[in-house]
Order: sequence, then C-alpha cells, then structure tokens
Amino acid sequence: MTELNGGQIIARQLKAAGIDTAFGVVAGPMIEVMAAMEREGITVVNCRHEVSAGFAASAWGWTTGKPGVLVTGSGPALTNAVTPMYVATESAMPLVVLGGSSPGAQRGLGAFQEADQTAFAAPACKWTAQVDGQARIAEYVHLALGRALGGRPGAVYLDFPAELIRAPFDEAEVRWRQRSPDVARAHPDPAALEAVADMLAEAERPLVILGKGAGWAEASGALERLVNRGIPFVASPMGRGAIPDDHPLFMNAARSAALGGADAVLMVGGRFNWVFQFGQPPRFAPDVRIAQIDVVAEEFWSGADVEIGIVADCAVAVDQLDGLLVARALRSASGGWTETLAEARARNEARTAEAMASDEVPINHFRLLREVRDQLDRDAAVAVDAELTMGVARAALPSFGARLRFNSGTTGCMGTGLPYAIGAKLARPDRQAVAVLGDYAFGAAAMEVETAARVGANVVIVVSNNAGIAGHSIQDRLFAPDAPPIAALLPAAYEKAVEMVGGWARRVEDPADIAPALREALAADTVALLNVITDPKGSRSGSAYLG
Repeated sequence: MTELNGGQIIARQLKAAGIDTAFGVVAGPMIEVMAAMEREGITVVNCRHEVSAGFAASAWGWTTGKPGVLVTGSGPALTNAVTPMYVATESAMPLVVLGGSSPGAQRGLGAFQEADQTAFAAPACKWTAQVDGQARIAEYVHLALGRALGGRPGAVYLDFPAELIRAPFDEAEVRWRQRSPDVARAHPDPAALEAVADMLAEAERPLVILGKGAGWAEASGALERLVNRGIPFVASPMGRGAIPDDHPLFMNAARSAALGGADAVLMVGGRFNWVFQFGQPPRFAPDVRIAQIDVVAEEFWSGADVEIGIVADCAVAVDQLDGLLVARALRSASGGWTETLAEARARNEARTAEAMASDEVPINHFRLLREVRDQLDRDAAVAVDAELTMGVARAALPSFGARLRFNSGTTGCMGTGLPYAIGAKLARPDRQAVAVLGDYAFGAAAMEVETAARVGANVVIVVSNNAGIAGHSIQDRLFAPDAPPIAALLPAAYEKAVEMVGGWARRVEDPADIAPALREALAADTVALLNVITDPKGSRSGSAYLG
C-alpha cells in the first residue's frame, strides 16, 4: 500500500492540472503542502506577507490564463488573504486559495489560531468549501480550479483541517481527477447580435468600450477588425492593450468627449461601475443607446440603462458582430465623429506632451513616466500603483498587448503594484516587468524586494518619491498648517531597500539621468530600483486622461 499525506495529494493534483508555480507564506498546517509542491517540481514562491502573495498569484494567473494558487496557514494567515481574494474577485482575476485550519477535534475548545475561515473568506470569493476527507482532496482541488476560471474569473477558497494535511492516506482511495473539460465558448443569440449590428450601423456617433474581459477572452483580433470599420474606442485601465494604444481610433486621450458625445455605446467585457461613472449622465449622453457583451447576465442590471445585453464570450460575439457589418455602411462614416474626437485627442495630447518635456527639478511626474515609456519593450508587463502616479500613468504609459497592464483594479487597492510585477515576471521570465509606484504604494509591499531577489524575479521598480500621498497635496489641503506629517512622508532613501538584498539601485534627482539609469536597470539581470525624487507639489494638471 502506498501512502500519501494531504499535502502530497494537493501537490500531485495541481501538477496534473498544469500548475507549475504557487505562492504563499510558510506556515502551519500547510508547510507539508509547500514541501510536497517543491518535490513535484512546482516552483514555490514564499512571500513576506499573505497580501502580497495573493496579489502575485493573481497576476501570475491573469498573465498565464490559469488560476493563480495561494497557500496560507491558519487564523491570521487566512484573514490576511481576504484582501487579495476580494481584489481578485472584483477585478476578475482567477485565484485559488488553499488554507489550513485548526484540527477538527479541537474546534470550539480554543485551538491554536482557531477561526471560522470559510466564513471569513465567503464574502470575498465566488465559492468556498471545507474539504471533508482525504479521499476527496484531489477532487476538491479540481473543483476549485474550475470555479476560479468558470464564467467571470475570481477567487475561490478551500479549507483544509490540519489532520487532513498531515495524516497518511492510502493512495488507492484518492479520487484523482486527470482531465479538465474542454469548455466551449458561449455563443451569442443571433437576433440580439443583429440588433447590436443595427444599432452601430445606424448610429451617428458610435463608440466601443473595452473592459478587461475583452483581454481575458483574447478578443483582440476580432475587436481590431470591428473598430477598423470606423468605430472609435476607449478602454478601461486594465482593458488597455486589447487593441494596441497606438491604434488611430484609440480615444482615451479624448475620453470625456467620446463618452459624453456617443449616441450608441457597445461595452465589451467591462462594467458600468465607478470607472465609467455607472453609465449615467453627465458622463454619458442622456439618450445614449447601450449594448453590452458579458459572460454573466447579471451584469446587464447596473446603473446604466442597457438596451441590449448579450451573454457570450467576447471574442466569439465580436467576431460574429463584425461579420454582420461586413456588407453594411456605417452612418457615422460621413458625419465627422471620428475626426472630431481625433482633434480633441490631439489638443489634449499636446498639453500632456508639454508636461512630459519638462526639465523641472524636482522632477515632473509626467517627465518621469515619459522616460519610462520610452525605455520599455512593446510587450513589457507594467504594474502601476499609487494615487498621483497612477493618474499620470494613464496619460504617459501606453499598453500594446492584452493582459500586460496591471493597476489597482476595480477595488482601487493600494499595495498591488510590486507583487503584481513579481507575479507577471515569474509568468513570463524572459520579458520585461516593471512596477511604477508612488512612494506610499512602494512602502505597502516594500519587503517583497527580498522575495524578488530570492526567487530571481528580476523586476524593475520605479519609485516616484514625492514624499507623500499625492505628494503634499492632501497634507496641505486637508490638514491644518501646523499639523504633523500625516499624509506627508519622509523623502526616504528607498534605493537602500534593494541594495540590502544585493540588487541594482540608483537615486535620481536630475531628469536627464532617468533614461540612462533605466537602461542600466533593465539590463541589470537582478531586481532593480530607481528612487526618483519627484515634485512634492506636483499634480495631474496637464493630463489628457482625467475625464
């Protein structure tokens, strides 16, 4: 009889499902799980905090198209993981959390780190379950992987009482799952699709909005064919790149004019939430017609007055929609709509370009982000995290491929940037991965530089060090003149955080030094950090992307 403990069963089922990387923090009762993973050839990334481990796993999953896997210990380890579960679910990123809990025989007696972990996890997840026996461990792992991916991706939680992890079990009794289903993509209703084709063809000012679901569905080719018929488009922050930002019909730099002027809007794989002001006036025209494509039907009941909702895979639906328009002329082709937006875009981009050319010292935020833009490969993964830095990056940092842009997402969570970059780098080790962070955002996960150095995730970190949250803006506006520094921070020597782990680091105060320092960092073949001293009085003024 061959015996396996629960950790070995988990590891073998993950390996069978094609998972080759997992994240976590070493803690009981899941240490055996990590040890078994390593023996199965799964790369185990032990992070410095469960929050960061969850974000890194989410980015790995978003990049690879597989569920990211996070392993947590009991009690506080699991409660730390609630934030990345919530962020993954709301931002539609696939994440499976495997958490160990107190032994069943000790429950209710004050066991070490005893907590109702499934109750903590449930509000942040698509699905939760507590494994009820060693025979079903592999089956539960199989179910969790599928539920994380199915429909709109998100987080799921599996709870493992400690005795299921440690005790030996007869391998012959394990319910192994050796195959995942080949799931057909959901096809749209033909009549509904015809109605959307009519809406776009008859509109004087049509607009397509790309959400992150368009990138997840790998709809880029179909979308580009559709907009090439003469339909301008804008994209959500993480939807950027599904069609490259240098496409002539990309209108994010004229976003306010595009959203407010459109008389027909097609939302593809996105939500009418706060990012798009709920699809309501004054952001949108009062009489705008709205159609929406999404994999879940409940998305059509929102703040927006959606006329046509199509439950379908974005790539399939857009491809068929484009086919319906092949023989049709768009009414908008002769109305000057695209030209009007292009003129607004040019005016706004000219204002932004002026800020990007600044030689001011302390360094202007727009100049810093322009220099980053100019040094990146087209297929670089870029994670942006901060208040002011993220706002400026919307104007200054383009994206040229799907699922290459990471930011705080639907929840607006800070502390995501560095772990997202680590996860993206481990998913694509031969491609650039850059984290562009405000100083406050860097501090939220700064010790993960040690993780990056230890596991060989050679990310480049660019810290915009303006000594505060939005520089001194919040401190100066909302606190008394004689108040102690609350929103303001010390202008810390953040480069030393990377020096201490043997990485490449540089402090930059002159804008002329940014480009050569970035080139060195990208070529350093180690974790690298630029501590760039930026204007503490700087603002988003000059950005074309604020509307």
